[in-house]
Amino acid sequence: MKYINVITDNKSKYTDSFFTYRADDVQVGDLVRLPFGTHNKERTGVVCQIDVTPDFDESKIKDVSGVIEKNYLTEEIVKTALWMKPRYGIKYYDAFKCFMVKGKDAKEGKEKEPYKNVKGTYFKPESLTSEQQMAFDAISRALESETQENFLLHGVTSSGKTQVYMEAIEKTVSLGKTAIMLVPEISLTKQVIEVFAGRFGKSNIAVLHSKLTPRERYDEWKRIKKGDAKIVIGARLGVFAPLSNIGLIVMDEEHESSYKADMTPKYDTVDIALKRLGYYKGVLLLGSATPSVVSYSRVEQGIYKLLTLRERYNTTPLPEVEIVDMRAELKAGNTTIFSQRLFNQIKEELDEGRQIILLQNRRGYSGFVSCRQCGNVMRCPECGISLTYHKSIEKLMCHYCGRTFPVPKACPECDSTYIKHFGIGTEQVEEALKEFFPDTEVDRLDIDALKTRKDLDRILDAFSKGETKILVGTQLVAKGLDFKNVGLVGVIAADVTLNIPDYRSAERTFQLITQAAGRAGRGDRRGKVIIQTYEPDNYSLVAAASHDYEKFYKQEIKLRRFMDYPPFTDLIMVNFTAEEETLAIAAGERCKRYMENALAGDNNYKILAPQYSQNFKGKDAVRFYLLIKCPKGERNKYVYYLENFSKILINEKVECNMDLDINPYSTY
Repeated sequence: MKYINVITDNKSKYTDSFFTYRADDVQVGDLVRLPFGTHNKERTGVVCQIDVTPDFDESKIKDVSGVIEKNYLTEEIVKTALWMKPRYGIKYYDAFKCFMVKGKDAKEGKEKEPYKNVKGTYFKPESLTSEQQMAFDAISRALESETQENFLLHGVTSSGKTQVYMEAIEKTVSLGKTAIMLVPEISLTKQVIEVFAGRFGKSNIAVLHSKLTPRERYDEWKRIKKGDAKIVIGARLGVFAPLSNIGLIVMDEEHESSYKADMTPKYDTVDIALKRLGYYKGVLLLGSATPSVVSYSRVEQGIYKLLTLRERYNTTPLPEVEIVDMRAELKAGNTTIFSQRLFNQIKEELDEGRQIILLQNRRGYSGFVSCRQCGNVMRCPECGISLTYHKSIEKLMCHYCGRTFPVPKACPECDSTYIKHFGIGTEQVEEALKEFFPDTEVDRLDIDALKTRKDLDRILDAFSKGETKILVGTQLVAKGLDFKNVGLVGVIAADVTLNIPDYRSAERTFQLITQAAGRAGRGDRRGKVIIQTYEPDNYSLVAAASHDYEKFYKQEIKLRRFMDYPPFTDLIMVNFTAEEETLAIAAGERCKRYMENALAGDNNYKILAPQYSQNFKGKDAVRFYLLIKCPKGERNKYVYYLENFSKILINEKVECNMDLDINPYSTY
């Protein structure tokens, strides 16, 4: 008999720890049955440590009831799950369930195969471009050397990044290793599967994402675990695939916020990828036309190696980008959604038989207040982010520090009284198009338009076939769509993303406009992009118009350093959720005092007062949050202190749930 430590599937926050049992012939990663608690209720557990020496009365140790499945999880997966707990301040069970899928084996021949009818559509080019070949050669050398290396592939839109991904994956498989291909949106998964099925064969790939049915997800998980599939394709969930000997993980559009989980556990996909690859000495390949500021800063730090694709694969020049000053339109008496320039260009494209994509990223963002005369936006003097208008209190509020300000009657910059709450939605744009172009087929692509899984395919198929002439949408229209006949991309109101209450607003704007612009001119003719804005001189818009990422990055990184935002700090969001508002805010205020005491003598941090979470949609509950700016390199210490405070709430049985979000992508 030997002693082992296990983690059980008991979800209670009061039992979040190792439990010691007696067992014979078990290994790390085995799934076992356990008598648990005073009533010995049978539960499931994962073996995490073996050959344990107990430091308490051995007579109290129970025997494992039995082994459910040998080698249920690999040793690497167990180590990664255990690492996730202190990394994100979560429960052990929350980490392990990321790698586990509930279900039972299907009867032979009854397995469900997602995307069963997908047909391969891949046409292999005769050769790679010189830039593609240089990028692939660097990745290939890393794969052959079996040393962990991390690459950032910075390639302009339509430069052939996917071709580099596939060459790298083929090389990985030829070396007897496995690969994971991640995309930011589930909506893009089918397109990637079609291409990969054509290149590698449907039987060699598996799919993992949250929109699969439970039956589909379990059957795919089993195929991967058994080694039947060497390549896994998926959204962020795919990073938890039960693969062994992982040689390569690819993250396409690595800058996308969807790679950061917004539900517990609030992990960052790139963190998990780096941890898993560290065990296998594999290669991480991040790709984007607009890398995140954090990723590009890691190139400067030597953490990532930069690979560059500067030319479009089809040699067609990048689209011509024009910024339209909506202040001038207003002065000229044009109060419609469309500037005269955009309206005329839409008409011209339609007359010449080309299609149009119009981006209006309205959905999901809070309103802001700006001057229509000079374009000035009301911002918090302390945090540098746009103030949000709250109709209930008739005031402007900073969603970081909580300060409130009266709505000015005149612009503090130009004294104009034309100050207005900003808000144009995709439905308004669609209605206006149908009014101005009644004989043109218009469709809308946003979350509200996607009632079922089939709606996305229907909308995109109609646009692909040319039946839809104008496609209006939120950021969904900017991600990965490849249509040869799109001659024009119009950004209705760049100010919407430019002024969200978030320190990343300029970065998001640059990325979104650049990605949207990349949808134009993907055929044999140069495309056009028209950006409408009240802030035409903003550095992110000017850089996007000139396709100059380095220019944007240099300006943005200066501001981040000055304001102490990531990558120079870690931003920790601590959420307090309770049925009673008084409990939530009291816990938040108490946590602030606790952290200030724990960090006494350290002057490099900043803790903002607890704020009410305006967009929290919990049933019969309210949420308050506080933000902590943590000095770089001190993250583990801060999480340790916060976990200790959480234990205090648990021990005192305070009816308030506390959770952490490290470097959240949204605080509003």
